[in-house]
Amino acid sequence: MQDLQLNCDTVCRILTGFIDNEVRKAGFERVVVGLSGGVDSALSTFLAAEALGPQNVWAILMPYRTSNPESVEHATLVVNTLGINSLTVDITPMLDAYFTSFPDADNVRRGNKMARERMTILFDHSARLGGLVLGTSNKTELLLGYGTLYGDTASAINPLGDLYKTQVRQLARHVGIPPVIVEKQPSADLWAGQTDEAELGFTYEEVDKVLYLLVDERCEVAELVAEGFDEKFVRAVYHKVQASQYKRRLPVIAKVSSRTIDRDFRYPRDWGR
Repeated sequence: MQDLQLNCDTVCRILTGFIDNEVRKAGFERVVVGLSGGVDSALSTFLAAEALGPQNVWAILMPYRTSNPESVEHATLVVNTLGINSLTVDITPMLDAYFTSFPDADNVRRGNKMARERMTILFDHSARLGGLVLGTSNKTELLLGYGTLYGDTASAINPLGDLYKTQVRQLARHVGIPPVIVEKQPSADLWAGQTDEAELGFTYEEVDKVLYLLVDERCEVAELVAEGFDEKFVRAVYHKVQASQYKRRLPVIAKVSSRTIDRDFRYPRDWGR
């Protein structure tokens, strides 16, 4: 779809400027990013290195014992390509210690626990290093709710949240991320053989076209069906967007005063500076 095509030079300038501005006006100089070996975290890391300099980017690799060895291999490739700082924290001991008490936990529970464990590690090293946690969730994942609340969806700033997955790939190619990372099957690597598209039941290319029309163009379901999209698929996507709204906002606060946070008291993060 032509409307999903990016002017990559312009977008790169916007996103590197965003990272530099948001980090420095918050009083920081560096960022901490969870580097998984996938294209999303690789792109956030490349943009941060360009914006802040490689010396101000810390990549944290957090493998689990069932992680695909390629994940660490590809994350290390990004570290070496950019010349950034890195640290590896094996999350196996802490995860296994917890699930020893809950051996019947299914893959979803285990995957959510992994995502949240990784985020607690990132925020701990954020405090240690004096850097903001850089987000890696793209617009497709955020709209579908395909992420763990207070896990991989948590961050201090997120340069990718307004880019669909197909646009992330476009920009990744443009900035020179190694093709082996850009072209591989997307996976959160939460269990052996897991892939995003197999779990979702459709490809990112398919769903991005629908999401763009529903969200950016504000089309109705009937309009998409009239254009030839499968009605069952469109309604399923629409339902996912609706059902995951709670993941995209602050926790709802019961209103008892005249100015309630996130309802009446809403300011940019730099309000008052």
